Amino acid sequence: MTDYQQLNGLALAYVGDAIYEVYIRDHLVAAGKTRPSQLHRFATYYVSAKAQAFLIQQMLDEQILQEEEDNYYRRGRNSKSHTSAKNTDIKTYRMSTGFESLMGYLHLSKQTQRLEELIAWCIKKIEES
Repeated sequence: MTDYQQLNGLALAYVGDAIYEVYIRDHLVAAGKTRPSQLHRFATYYVSAKAQAFLIQQMLDEQILQEEEDNYYRRGRNSKSHTSAKNTDIKTYRMSTGFESLMGYLHLSKQTQRLEELIAWCIKKIEES
């Protein structure tokens, strides 16, 4: 069995990206967005690097992360990726990687209630902005 606390930030982000997107897709379908073009367009408001960087910055500003969660965000943000951001600057890309790393850690460590709490918070933030 893998010790998830020892995974690097990019491995955590790999899982976190997928998990966060599934929650967002569930939310959009439940909200009545069912046409594929509509789904993709709306999903980008939540899952783009820019959106994720905005969300993590809001979390940091509002100090809603626990110390351990902040550590996993920073582990992902500071990971050296050999891929580059397609549609954004490197700072935004790294912040979004940190966001995904946090989501991946919460999922892999079976902290489902906290994961869902933060995702619900993210959905509310995006819909307010």
